[in-house]
Order: sequence, then C-alpha cells, then structure tokens
Amino acid sequence: MHQDVKKIRNLLKQYAKLKRDLATFNQVSSPSFDGISSHSSRNSAESRLINHVDLSYQLKEVEDALNVIDDPQYQFILHDYIIEKRFSRNEACQQLSVSVSKFNYLKNRALLTFSKYYQCDML
Repeated sequence: MHQDVKKIRNLLKQYAKLKRDLATFNQVSSPSFDGISSHSSRNSAESRLINHVDLSYQLKEVEDALNVIDDPQYQFILHDYIIEKRFSRNEACQQLSVSVSKFNYLKNRALLTFSKYYQCDML
C-alpha cells in the first residue's frame, strides 16, 4: 500500500507539469516530405502530434478521476495540497482543522480513492 500511495502522489505531482507541457505545445505543422521514402522514421510533426495526443489523454484520465471524488477534504488535499502546492502540511492541517497524523491518514485515503478511479497500468 505504501508504494502505491507514493506512485499515486508522484503521478499527481506530474499532473501540473503535464498541463504546462501541453499548454506550450506548438501547433503541428504539415508533414514534410523530403523525397526519400522511409517507413521506419517519423517526421517531427508526427512525433509532436503523438506527444500531444498522449499528454492530452493522460491529463483527461487524471481530471476524470479527480472529478469523480466528491469528498471536499479529499479534493482539497489532492488539488490544493498535492497538485497546486498552495499549502504546507501544517497550513493544510489548519485549513482542515486536523492533527498532522489525521492529515496523513486523510491524504493516504484521498490518494487511494483517486487510484480507484484512475486507470493506469502503473498503479
């Protein structure tokens, strides 16, 4: 269980980075043709398009799983504490009016709840 929680937390930490990467994605230009037929290599436009689709899919999967969670404490922990990093652990405890040990318990429950809804081979 501890390893699963760590994997889920790392995934959510990468979520914000994925959003930035997708936002900076340049429009895909028309495929280029250099006159030499080569089926074994992709041109850069195709690679960028595949990367864009992959990032979009990953973001949608995370967002779909986050949107299913209806517990406001879990939402706060996942979004404001882990993803957006708006609060330190002590500040998050104050926001939720809980002890550090209770916060850690809630955080682990929130991460495990997220994992139930997130479809990924890594979990």
